[in-house]
Amino acid sequence: MRMVRIAAGAAVIVGIGAAGWAMFTPRTEKAMAAAPAPAIPVTAGTAAAQNVPIYAEGLGSVETLNTVSVKSRVDGQILRVFFTQGQEVQQGDKLFLIDPRPFQVALDKAQATLQKDTAQLQGADRDLQRYSKLVGSGFQTRQSYEDQQSTVAQLQGTIKADEAAVEAAKLDLGYTLVRAPIAGRTGALQENLGSYLQPNGGTTLVTITQLKPIYVAFNLPGSQLDAIRQGQAQHKLVVEAFGDSGKTLLAKGTLSFIDNHIDATTGTIALKAIFANADERLWPGEFVSARLILGERPDAVTVPAQTVMTGPDGFYVYVIRADDTVLRRPVKLLARQDGLAVIGQGLKLGEKVVVQGQYRLANNARVRIEPAERQTAG
Repeated sequence: MRMVRIAAGAAVIVGIGAAGWAMFTPRTEKAMAAAPAPAIPVTAGTAAAQNVPIYAEGLGSVETLNTVSVKSRVDGQILRVFFTQGQEVQQGDKLFLIDPRPFQVALDKAQATLQKDTAQLQGADRDLQRYSKLVGSGFQTRQSYEDQQSTVAQLQGTIKADEAAVEAAKLDLGYTLVRAPIAGRTGALQENLGSYLQPNGGTTLVTITQLKPIYVAFNLPGSQLDAIRQGQAQHKLVVEAFGDSGKTLLAKGTLSFIDNHIDATTGTIALKAIFANADERLWPGEFVSARLILGERPDAVTVPAQTVMTGPDGFYVYVIRADDTVLRRPVKLLARQDGLAVIGQGLKLGEKVVVQGQYRLANNARVRIEPAERQTAG
């Protein structure tokens, strides 16, 4: 009898528990189903209008317009050096002084010879004038007169040779002062003070490199040639030279040369741009990124470059709606440049988009906009 009562009590307890589960479980599930999903933190941006350049970019190298190896034209010992290595010089500046004394002596000797022969010519010419007066009266023979004419002619030839020798001596004396043939920056000194030079040895004293202006040579795909030639026909095309992996603008110049053929091996066209290089930020032999500006997209729709994602069907962005949910929208991407994505279709000015945090999103997901400095990539 006691066992029967215990069994009956247990059944009652089980029944009460089952009734309680049936009563509360549906409400809990409904409450959970009704609770909104947690918002995903993202960084937002706004589609803006900008004038965006259209350009072609290629690897370039800096080249000089002129590089001159300065050499001596006379032999002798270097008595003075008027510059320091690496110094910038102007055309005509003094560089070296080679011992001028032997050449001054040679000039003095040539001038003395000229003076002596000039005096002889003057005397011979006076004799000729007397002979001409005496030939008719019979006091001088025709033969002696003609001989005197020959003497005068020979002395006239000697004078011309003497004058040439004087000019040559003056040139040699002038060559003892070596001047800069062009403006530019000097390189390492190849011959030091006191060195003895021989002109036939071909020894380079110093090299001068012109830095202002300067060239940048670069190549672009041959497919760009038509756009380049059309743009160049309208106005000088601007070329920008970038260093530091394409991040730092070094200088702006203009396109000055288009090669006369496309390289059949590489399919590229060789180009050159000229830069004033007043601040000397471009240096011979330096590698730069050359950007040729072909045109401009006025008032183009732009967003930060990382806004645009790539999916199986192409490019897309997440647009943030008024209720803080997102819509995945396909877009036409025209270009990615300078940290911006240029949108051709699919996005309007002023629309708010997700810039960071897209990888955790799905269509219609709820987002919470956070400041950029608090949002991590992904």
